[in-house]
Amino acid sequence: MSTVQQEVDERTNLTGSNKFELLLFRLGGDTNGDRSELFGINVFKVREIVAMPAITAVAGSLPHMLGVVNLRGQIIPVIDLPAVVGCTPKTGLNIMLVTEYARTTQGFAVESVEEIVRLDWSQVLSAENSAVGGMVTSIARLDGDVENTRLAQVLDVEQILREITPSDTKDVDPDTIGDKLLMKEGAVILAADDSGVARSLIEQALNAIGAPFIMTKTGKEAWDKLQSMTAASLADGKPASDKVAMILTDLEMPEMDGFTLTRKIKQDDRYKNLPVIIHSSLSGSTNEEHIKSVGADAYVAKFVAEELAAAIRKILKNK
Repeated sequence: MSTVQQEVDERTNLTGSNKFELLLFRLGGDTNGDRSELFGINVFKVREIVAMPAITAVAGSLPHMLGVVNLRGQIIPVIDLPAVVGCTPKTGLNIMLVTEYARTTQGFAVESVEEIVRLDWSQVLSAENSAVGGMVTSIARLDGDVENTRLAQVLDVEQILREITPSDTKDVDPDTIGDKLLMKEGAVILAADDSGVARSLIEQALNAIGAPFIMTKTGKEAWDKLQSMTAASLADGKPASDKVAMILTDLEMPEMDGFTLTRKIKQDDRYKNLPVIIHSSLSGSTNEEHIKSVGADAYVAKFVAEELAAAIRKILKNK
């Protein structure tokens, strides 16, 4: 029988092969209760799954906030996920997914949990160019690239949390983010993130420190862009570093994740001096140790603009 540590190790090792595990759940159907679709979230984000506990309503709560629960001494806000995405549960809110995301812990109320499936990131396609968009980052083809494959919508938790719990403070404050970045003329930061809200925040931070950048939506798109920029640089008789100063990448991305992107860069002699910063909402010691193992130069948890700027300055030797 596998121990808990063995299960953690197995899931961590998946990231070395562009694979991950997706927790599938249902939120209900439309207003008539029909068409109960599958939704998914990366297992790495899920701390535990529990039967819905008693919830204490909080006076003046924001819309879609059910209240709070006391779970083993920790007060956790609970979000009505079906209401957020416009679904109506047939049988009620029966399960709570406790997630750790971007330095916060929260519970998501769902109707039912289906299963955990192991997928390759190549089975997951960006929803950016589809009619889905909004709160969905990508679509997972659960049975692979076959006709009539089951589909699951991978939710953009960053977008959901931002809409449910908006902040009164500035995301990027020019007064606190620090001095402008000094970079080699003509070089850019190549960034990758599949979340629309994350890309917006990153762009604001990079603009605030005066860093030219190219933004991509997946690890594969970033890798392909790096290849084309390298080819152009070599054609001019210049090293790749003249075009790309560093890579800034998320971890969870369709087609190719940030672990795989980082490993491919670090194993390629052309990029042996190209720094990589991983900027992710996936936290915890297990993930951070694996980030070191793939050769990343730094890890920054989402999202504090000042910390991201400081990490970039340190990597590029700017003070």
